[in-house]
Amino acid sequence: MKLKVITSNPGKVAEYQKELAEYGIDMEHVRLPYDEVQTSDLEEVVNKGMDAIIAQGVRDFIIDDSGLFVDALKGFPGVWSAYAQKTIGNPGILRLMEGVEDRGAEFRCCIGCDVMGKRIVVTGKCRGVITDSEQGDGGFGFDPVFSHDGERTFAEIPMDEKNSVSHRGNAVRLLIDALKAEKVI
Repeated sequence: MKLKVITSNPGKVAEYQKELAEYGIDMEHVRLPYDEVQTSDLEEVVNKGMDAIIAQGVRDFIIDDSGLFVDALKGFPGVWSAYAQKTIGNPGILRLMEGVEDRGAEFRCCIGCDVMGKRIVVTGKCRGVITDSEQGDGGFGFDPVFSHDGERTFAEIPMDEKNSVSHRGNAVRLLIDALKAEKVI
């Protein structure tokens, strides 16, 4: 079986492929523009995105929306994480967190999967903290400023380890469970 991963981020495709290959699912990277609804709810963004993609006649695909929700910033950047990454980046998040004691944050990943005419939507989470500085050169996005264990950032750990604890890894495991329940795999 082949699923299209509709994203502009090849890093996401690699993470999906690593987790789903053992179930005989191949990933195809597809760049397909669609309007993303502006809302503070990841699941609403994903469901509306799926509707838009299906309206274009595309089936058997995965999309996701992820965000970094920082406690002290009242959930910012949240669903606007991609925009925040492009505009203020990791240095901007670190500036916003200067002098802030509560460094708690949560990465969330909502996956929408259209497969064999079935719609599956799941959300995985990973709690952690915002570090005091950027650390590591792996990963992408906010990985260099997010630590799940208070010791190393997502940018400092190998992909296998990251996938075992990350929001996307947790969401993929929920997706696998749902695919099994629907008897797709």
